[in-house]
Amino acid sequence: MLSMREALLRSIYRLFPFDLRGDCPVPPARDGIRLSCVINFYGRLDLLAGILHSLAQQELPRAEFEVVLVEDRAGTEAGKRMAEEFADRLPIVYAPLDKNFGSMGYSRNHGVAASRGEYLLFLDDDTVLLQPDFLSTLLDEFAAHPEAAAVVPRGEASYALVEGRYHHHDEFFMTSRCTAYRRDIIARLGGFMSAFIGQEDVEFVVRFLVAGAKSVNSPRLQYYHPPLLVGNFRKPMAVGQSFYRLKGRYSWPLWLLVLANCSRHAPLYLLPGRKNREMGRFGLGFIAGVISSLFRKKEFQYG
Repeated sequence: MLSMREALLRSIYRLFPFDLRGDCPVPPARDGIRLSCVINFYGRLDLLAGILHSLAQQELPRAEFEVVLVEDRAGTEAGKRMAEEFADRLPIVYAPLDKNFGSMGYSRNHGVAASRGEYLLFLDDDTVLLQPDFLSTLLDEFAAHPEAAAVVPRGEASYALVEGRYHHHDEFFMTSRCTAYRRDIIARLGGFMSAFIGQEDVEFVVRFLVAGAKSVNSPRLQYYHPPLLVGNFRKPMAVGQSFYRLKGRYSWPLWLLVLANCSRHAPLYLLPGRKNREMGRFGLGFIAGVISSLFRKKEFQYG
């Protein structure tokens, strides 16, 4: 059964259709690789080492998967060394970003273009996988659900990393911190919007749902990730500016609906509790980013 959100998005699209394609010409799967784990990073090598250690413990045969590491800003010597250090334990593809630094949409597309797997698992550098059979179980889930274009693992907050034990987390949330897709749906939708500075994965999910693609939630798969933390308004403003640019690509009704949805938590900033402050700060920053775009103010970097 369709959720109210999915039904509304698809109804608007039927009334006001638009081109659903992103900006990436997705190459076909090749070389017998079943699964590509795509990780975008810059700095934070201690966190990256954690997810690489998790992947090195996986039971899936190395010939069946690869780890694509996309380092921003043309790469660094330290990032390259880490890729080389893990190359004897993992099938590593090191693909430093060539241009458009700081744009997560372009960075995700760069990783997609460098990948070869039939399925693509997008991971953040601060995602934690504790199951040694995570990758093999993921492939089993796709086999068991041929109608599903995506598999969404169950996420929990790695709240031990956060001062104040703020541990709110949406269990099944389709973002690139840990979501897997069939390659053909990525190709059908043309990957991500390259100009997106942040939350390019959320925008992709909008087109995924509008296109009528199906996902399946998998309680068998579990990961950990820090909860939403918004230390200042810079990141949410960058996201607001990115979504503002969709006015030339989305239909007007859908664009306005997406803007309203992304800013809906702004009033929570007035309520007590850390979760409310973090979510409210994001909503306020998002609105500020949209307003700054209206008046053509400077762009904010995501990070």
